[in-house]
Amino acid sequence: MSYVEVPGAKVPIRMWADPATVEDVAMQQLRNVATLPWIKGLAVMPDVHYGKGATVGSVIAMHGAVCPAAVGVDIGCGMSAVKTSLTANDLPGDLSRLRSKIEEAIPVGRGMHDDAVDPTGYHGFATAGWDDFWGRFDGIADAVKFRQDRAVKQMGTLGSGNHFIEFCLDESGSVWLMLHSGSRNIGKELADFHIGEAQKLPHNQGLVDRDLAVFIADTPQMAAYRNDLFWAQEYAKYNRSIMMALFQDVVRKEFKKAKVTFEPVISCHHNYVAEERYDGMDLLVTRKGAIRAGSGDYGIIPGSMGTGSYIVKGLGNTASFNSASHGAGRKMSRNKAKRTFSTRDLEEQTRGVECRKDSGVVDEIPGAYKPIEKVIEQQRDLVEVVAKLKQVVCVKG
Repeated sequence: MSYVEVPGAKVPIRMWADPATVEDVAMQQLRNVATLPWIKGLAVMPDVHYGKGATVGSVIAMHGAVCPAAVGVDIGCGMSAVKTSLTANDLPGDLSRLRSKIEEAIPVGRGMHDDAVDPTGYHGFATAGWDDFWGRFDGIADAVKFRQDRAVKQMGTLGSGNHFIEFCLDESGSVWLMLHSGSRNIGKELADFHIGEAQKLPHNQGLVDRDLAVFIADTPQMAAYRNDLFWAQEYAKYNRSIMMALFQDVVRKEFKKAKVTFEPVISCHHNYVAEERYDGMDLLVTRKGAIRAGSGDYGIIPGSMGTGSYIVKGLGNTASFNSASHGAGRKMSRNKAKRTFSTRDLEEQTRGVECRKDSGVVDEIPGAYKPIEKVIEQQRDLVEVVAKLKQVVCVKG
């Protein structure tokens, strides 16, 4: 489909979703965003749903300002995927050992490594800039510096919620490795701190929603936020890179006889800010639950823990600010999912997938998400499908 245009106060709201299917609270958030004085454009992805301040699945372009809540509290959250030389014929009938080995190598939930991971010895990890990155920790907000030890040990860990590690097959039977995670606790603390700082500023006192508070260009507060934001985005990228290196190491050891090789890793943020130019104007584009889909850009759009995921290539649609959805998107809250579904439902909906099937992950059941095939169909003018994947192992926090 092409987009539907809904009137907004300052800019029209371009929607790659059916407005009639969007929650009332999410539609109100979109209308609120469209009132911001600095806004130059708003694009809404088919996986849109309610979030803090700004909806998940929205792309907001502003001139001379940025809204921390329009980035999301998990700064730099995103996806990585890589195709391997393995095929379905290489896999054992029982994949429980592989899941256990992945969970041993990569801490999940609130877990962290006992010591900092030294990534220099792992295949596929680019160490350029690693020391400089950690050297810049001293420049981030004083309010979170006491978290350094935790940040160091959480580097290369999964987290919980909708974060996952998957071992997948594409339609030709090739094995892919895929994972989803972000900037862990340090990113959340930086986001929460700066949202609070923005809410104190005089220019934000008359906003319809205080969570939409912004920083203005050429101010000390904006400079401080941009410094911490870009550092956290880099943390998230390194976090995924280390996890992928650890994941590859597990696969190489478990399939030693196959002498596994890996193609280049595809990686994309979906909670971040980028400086981009549209219609001759330099804009700050925030993607919250959206990926960049410029012409030829590779991206990853996952479903849920029991459904397919897609590797895509961007078509460069400037109406969406070169963006596409970041996943299927939730159709019900975590609490509603827990009230609606049982562990028996989870077992049924994840049949054929080696994964947790206990009450601790019922809120991640496929039935709590929108159908991924429909989400892909709604953005055929934003991306083309390169590969469809189906997980056979899924690790959750």
